[in-house]
Amino acid sequence: MLLQRIATALVLIPLVAAAVLYLPTNWLAVLLAFLVVLGGLEWARLAGLGTGGTKVLYLASIAAAMVGMLLLYRFSTGWVFPVVAVVAAGWIAVGALLIWHPSPMRLVAGQKVRLLTGMLVLVPAWGSLLAVHELFRDGPFLVLFVMVLIWIADSCAYFAGRRWGHTKLAPSISPGKTREGVYGALAGAVICGILLYLVRPETGPLIGVVAFAVGIALISVVGDLFESLIKRLAGIKDSGSLLPGHGGVMDRIDSLTAALPVFLFGLLLLEKVN
Repeated sequence: MLLQRIATALVLIPLVAAAVLYLPTNWLAVLLAFLVVLGGLEWARLAGLGTGGTKVLYLASIAAAMVGMLLLYRFSTGWVFPVVAVVAAGWIAVGALLIWHPSPMRLVAGQKVRLLTGMLVLVPAWGSLLAVHELFRDGPFLVLFVMVLIWIADSCAYFAGRRWGHTKLAPSISPGKTREGVYGALAGAVICGILLYLVRPETGPLIGVVAFAVGIALISVVGDLFESLIKRLAGIKDSGSLLPGHGGVMDRIDSLTAALPVFLFGLLLLEKVN
């Protein structure tokens, strides 16, 4: 399994990096929209949609939401900050509910609720990535940075959890995740934050940038846990089998879906403060 994960990553990482760094935003939007639709197809399965017609309708709804967001974005960008602020607050609330709610599965037990949350997970993340890519002068670098941050945090969590993991993080949702794994993810985030400060000092003061990176890593754990919750409700281990050693598309981007809107919000906030 580990060798498969590494082999898949060695193929995907250069392709993703090249797309982020060299594709114009509009072409990147099309490519990522395809991945979002694949993720939506997996989410429809997790929500229990059985017939082809209802799945097509659901995917069409996701596509329409992306088109609407893109058209609105082309018309004006003034709405971006308040919207991502709401989305970021939503992910923080999700994290609190996953930790402190006595039965978080009840919150998304209904099929319609799960289908709606799928759209709210996928579409804002897609829009946030494109906004980061285009709004900032070094947008492609920033997109690649947040991806690398999540990859490093995930890898550090995986190895720290395997080596030192004892205390379960959320056993009712994801028995394999441990607090020690989260500590490993945060250690990786600290390193990434220091590197971001060194490469891009205009982001903010060192302590602020490191705290920002740590916050992104924490919220990425929330995205991972939330997808685990949905999979547990569906009785499915992996969202799909498209990526050997990684599962499906959602298994690979679950952390990013939560991290991207918060990352965009943080960048815009730091820009306003500085």
